[in-house]
Formats: sequence, structure tokens, C-alpha cells
Amino acid sequence: MTLPFLLVSLLLALLLGALYHLIRGGDWSHLLAYLAAGIIGFAAGHFLAQWRGWLLFPFGPFNLGAEISGSLAFLILSDWLLHLPPRTAQDLFDRRDDDR
Repeated sequence: MTLPFLLVSLLLALLLGALYHLIRGGDWSHLLAYLAAGIIGFAAGHFLAQWRGWLLFPFGPFNLGAEISGSLAFLILSDWLLHLPPRTAQDLFDRRDDDR
């Protein structure tokens, strides 16, 4: 991988994370989580497609279909995890009472 490829990949991944934050909203911590999820998902999509030999919308050294799909999957997963309701100790006691 060349340095320009890495920089453009980083730019695309950050752009996907920022656009997802623009659509979903949230505070600065959500923005940081979406940017990180975009980068990790972009890389995961790239390496998974390279490992499996998949080609989906190739564009030069990029496999844009797999990379964007990986990034979106990680963004959706991180959004779901960020919006889970917090659990309290009372939730654990209530669940234990239901099991009896």
C-alpha cells in the first residue's frame, strides 16, 4: 500500500463517519465514535474482501463496494451500541426475580 492510498482511504472513511453523524446527530462523543467506527469498518471491509478475493466496485487500488459496506456495517453497529439504554443494578435484580 502506498501513502496516497492510505491517505485517501483515511479521508473516505472519515467522510463516511462524518456524514453518518450529520444524518444521525448527537454530541461530540458520538462524532468521535462514528469517525473511529468508519475507519475501523473501512479497513475491515478492505481486508475481508482482500482475504476472500471479493471484488465489488473496484476503483484503482480501492475495492469501494467492500470498503464502504464494511464502514456502514460498523457505523450501524456503533450507532446501535451508543443508543442502548443504560442498565442499572435494579435491572439485574428484576431479571433475577423473573427467573424464579
